[in-house]
Amino acid sequence: MTAPPPDTIRGADGVEYEAVIGLEVHAELRTRTKMFSGAPNAFGGAPNVNIDPTSLGLPGSLPVLNRRAVGLAIRFGLAVGSTIQRAIFHRKNYFYPDMPKDFQISQYDEPICAGGEIEAIDDAGGLHTVRLVRAHLEEDTGKLVHRGGGGRIHEADSSLVDYNRAGVPLLEIVSEPDIRSPAQARAYVNELRAILRELDVSDVKMEEGSLRVDANISVRAVGDTRLGTRAEIKNMNSVRSLQRALEFEFERQVRICAARGEVVQETRHWNEEDGQTHSMRSKEEAFDYRYFPEPDLVPIVPDPAWVEEIRAGLPELLPARRVQAVCGTHGVSADLVMSVVYTPGLADWVDAEVAAGADAGRAYVWASQEVLAHMNETGTAVSGLRIPARAFVELTELTRDGTLSSKLAKQVLRAVLDSGRSPREVVEEEGLAQISDSGELEGIVAGVLDSNPEAVEKYRAGEEKVIGFLVGQVMKATQGKANPGQVNEILRARIGS
Repeated sequence: MTAPPPDTIRGADGVEYEAVIGLEVHAELRTRTKMFSGAPNAFGGAPNVNIDPTSLGLPGSLPVLNRRAVGLAIRFGLAVGSTIQRAIFHRKNYFYPDMPKDFQISQYDEPICAGGEIEAIDDAGGLHTVRLVRAHLEEDTGKLVHRGGGGRIHEADSSLVDYNRAGVPLLEIVSEPDIRSPAQARAYVNELRAILRELDVSDVKMEEGSLRVDANISVRAVGDTRLGTRAEIKNMNSVRSLQRALEFEFERQVRICAARGEVVQETRHWNEEDGQTHSMRSKEEAFDYRYFPEPDLVPIVPDPAWVEEIRAGLPELLPARRVQAVCGTHGVSADLVMSVVYTPGLADWVDAEVAAGADAGRAYVWASQEVLAHMNETGTAVSGLRIPARAFVELTELTRDGTLSSKLAKQVLRAVLDSGRSPREVVEEEGLAQISDSGELEGIVAGVLDSNPEAVEKYRAGEEKVIGFLVGQVMKATQGKANPGQVNEILRARIGS
C-alpha cells in the first residue's frame, strides 16, 4: 500500500484528510502617532493616557490619515509583490465596548495592497509559497480588562476598557488558504515576522500584542478540491501556540468528519492551559458588518514617484531567500541559518565578519549556538553584545592554524561574549591554546595506554570503536586542549607498534 502523503490524518473512517489553512495577521505599525489622530502610539503606561477625542469617538472629532502608516503599508506591499493601488476606507460596523464609535475604520474591497506572495522556508531548507489576498490598513481597537475569576469574560465580575490601543495603525495581512499543515503555518508566520522586522514596518512583538494571528482552518479528503466548513481560531500569542492550536483543531475536525458529523462555522478560543480550542460565537460574514465607505476620508491615490522612492529603499533579499543563498553558497544547514537570519541584526553582523575573512560555515554555527544562547540567557540584543569586530575572523585564524580545536573555539567565544576581550586575548590570558606539541602528547598518550590495557587489547582484537574511548581519555587528561587529530594518529601508531 502506498504511504499517505505527509501532514495528513487518517480518520476512523479510513479516509486521509488534509488541512486547509488561511491566516489573518494584524501587525501594529511603527509610527509615533495613531492612525487617524495625533494621540501617541505607545505600548504600556497607565490605562487611558494615550487618547484624544478621535480615539474616544467623541462627537465632532474627525479622522486625519497618518501618512507614515500609508508609507509603511506600501513598503510591505512592494517587498512581497503586491499591487499598490487606489484605496478607500470603509466603516466596519459592530457594537462592542472596545470600539467607542461602534464602528472600525478599515479597508474592504479596495485595499492599499492587493495580491502578492510570501515564500516560507521549512527546517529542511525548502520553500513553499503562500499567496496573499491583500494587506489593508485599519485602526486597532481598545482592550477589555475582565476583573475577577480567571480573567475571562464569562468568569468576570466586571469589565474595564483601556482605550490606549484604540486607533493604533494596523496592517492586516490576509493569506489565501494555501497552507496545508500547522508546521507550514508556523513557518509562514516566522517568515512574515522576519519580513516586517527587516522592513522596520512593525516590531512584531507577539507578547505585547503588536502582532496577532487569527487562523481559519477546515479539513477535506486528500484529492478533494472543495473547501470544507471553516472555524476561526483566536488568542494565540506565540508561533508555538499557533501550531498547537491548529494541530488540535485539525484533529478535532477530522474526528467530526470521520463520524459523518458537521463542522460548525464558528469562532473558537485557544486555551493554552488545557491545550484545546473552545467555542466562542458563530462566525461573522462580511455582510454582518454592514460595510460602507467612510465619508470623512478621501481615497488614497499613491503618488507613483513616492512609491518608487519607497521601492528604492527595499532590502535586496527577503529572509527566506537570504537563508537559501547562505545555505547554497556555504553549505550550512537551513535551521542554523534561519535562527541567525530571524534574529534582528545578527545576520548582518555575521556577514560582515565573513566578508572580513571569517569562515562562513563556522561563523553561522558559532552565531546560531553560542551567540544566540548568550543573548537568550542575558536578554541582550545584537546591539548590546560585548563582542569586538573581527572576533569571528580571529577565531577562524586560530582554528585554522591549530591553536584552537572546534570545542576550544566555542569555549573561547563564550569568554569573549562575557568579557568583551578579543579571542587572542582570551587564549593568551587563560592558557586555552590547543596542545599540538608531539613530544608532550606522546607522554600523555603513553600514560593513558598504561592505564587502560584492556582497551588496548580490544583495539588490537579488532574493536575499532575503542579508539574513540582512548581519544576521550587523552582529551580528559588535557582538559580538552589536546589536538584530537594528532592524538588519534599517535594512539594508532603506538597501539600498532
